[in-house]
Amino acid sequence: MPSEINFKWEIVERPGYFGKKRDKLYNLWDTEHSLGWRIAWEFGNLILDKHEALQIYEDAYYEFLKNNHGILQWLIKTASDVYDTAPSNVESRFNYDEQETPNNHLHDIAIRRAVLRNGVWFQGEHLVEVRKPGSEGEILSPYAVPFHLPHLIYQGDDIKDYAGKGFWWKTLGIERGIEHTAEEFYQHNKLLQRLID
Repeated sequence: MPSEINFKWEIVERPGYFGKKRDKLYNLWDTEHSLGWRIAWEFGNLILDKHEALQIYEDAYYEFLKNNHGILQWLIKTASDVYDTAPSNVESRFNYDEQETPNNHLHDIAIRRAVLRNGVWFQGEHLVEVRKPGSEGEILSPYAVPFHLPHLIYQGDDIKDYAGKGFWWKTLGIERGIEHTAEEFYQHNKLLQRLID
């Protein structure tokens, strides 16, 4: 097989949010794109792989916590750690590839890494959920954290809704007065690409 730098990739679609359908979609794309496929992210004129895109996503959390000292202090004094989809998320620690639940949990990992990059660590006594509206850590949900480079978020209307949940990140972000969020970058700039001859 040639080195990845010699691969030629073609954009198939903007798949948007997978939700719990991630594994089903991956199996479908394995069948449909027998030469190979990947998820990538558009970033200006660049196409980023998963780890590059997650670094940009994580940077939104780093900037948010760096610029909101009160929230950072509340978080480290309150939480022993954070989770998204299940308390077992803490086992992933700093590794974005460790995904033990049917839907991805990324922002809990981004938060851990951003806290560490801000030179502090959790000192609290209980796990804090950082996802659902009304949860203790909702302020750190990906729809509540502004994206630090909003001009680089794709704004077209061709983003799929495989999970059937609509663009919840936009609705919940706007309700909080945040127009462009970390989740918006992650979902809007996501690409499905297939390998071509």
